[in-house]
Amino acid sequence: MIAFEDLPAGRIIPLGEVIVDRDDMVDFARKFDPQPFHLDEEAGRNSIFGGLSASGWYTASLWMRRWVDVVLSDSTSQGSPGGRELSWLAPVHAGDKLTFAAEVLSARLSKSRPNLGLVEFAGTAHRGDELVYRFVATGMFTARG
Repeated sequence: MIAFEDLPAGRIIPLGEVIVDRDDMVDFARKFDPQPFHLDEEAGRNSIFGGLSASGWYTASLWMRRWVDVVLSDSTSQGSPGGRELSWLAPVHAGDKLTFAAEVLSARLSKSRPNLGLVEFAGTAHRGDELVYRFVATGMFTARG
C-alpha cells in the first residue's frame, strides 16, 4: 500500500501508456464538451487543431484513470484539496499514444493533522517527446506512523 512515506519529493511515478480511442474520445465530447472540433472531422480540420481533437478534459480523465489504477487504488489517499495549474499544451487526436507520469514536487506533514501528508505533484502526458498536458495538484495521504 502506498502511503505518504512512499512519496518523497523528486519521485517520478510512471503511469503507463494509453492509445486514444476515437469513439471513446467523441463519446466523452458528446456528454461533457460538445464543441464542434471535438465531435466532427470537418469542423476539426477547419479549426486551429487541424483535425478532430480530444477535449482537454478527456485527456485529463485519461490521466486520472491511470493515476487511480497505478497509485490511488492501493494507497492511503484521502482525496485532494485541489490544484493550481492546468495546461493543454498541444491537441490530442485519435490514435495518439500518450505516456502518463506523476512527479512529486514536494511532500510535508500537515501541521494540524500530523498523520496526514500533503503531496504536491505534477501530472503529465507526453506524445513521444512532446508534452501535451500538465497540471499541478495536491494529494492527501495518511502516514504509516
